[in-house]
Amino acid sequence: MIFSAPSGAGKTTIVHKLIDAGLPLGFSISATSRQPRENEIDGVDYFFFSIEQFRKKVGQNEFVEWEEVYDGLYYGTLKLEVERVWNEGKAIIFDVDVKGGVSLKKIFGENALSVFIQPPSFEILEERLRFRHTESEESIQKRLDRAKYELSFAPQFDIVITNDHLDIAVSEAAAKVSDFLKS
Repeated sequence: MIFSAPSGAGKTTIVHKLIDAGLPLGFSISATSRQPRENEIDGVDYFFFSIEQFRKKVGQNEFVEWEEVYDGLYYGTLKLEVERVWNEGKAIIFDVDVKGGVSLKKIFGENALSVFIQPPSFEILEERLRFRHTESEESIQKRLDRAKYELSFAPQFDIVITNDHLDIAVSEAAAKVSDFLKS
């Protein structure tokens, strides 16, 4: 299961609610070169690496996919994470940026369901990013500029869910994931 969205659309919240609902999913912890936010734990929320560590892992072919999302800011999916979840006998659920989602869909093809979580409007997306109180104004502006670009990727996903009301979006996602797992 591949979940992607612009920052602030609610994909991480939806992914965690799907896991909490008891679906047979194992969360693939992404790697990043950014600094942890308050309350984020290394190895739980992300694997936090320095830029040098991240680039070294790229050079050692340790990623299924990776991308420099912003200048000097890397995100990726470690091969060891995919193996860990498969060894637990679960379907993998990825919470990745939009380009990572497109890359993972190309890699896994029909064996994966790609879901794009879309905000109800750009204005609401901006409100959500500001409400977090986790980033500087400069960082928020970068994310908003990137979101305009990322929204254009929605047609490349199998399913688009608009996260206008969280409970409805979670129910829709759970139904689609359940159907896919049964097929």
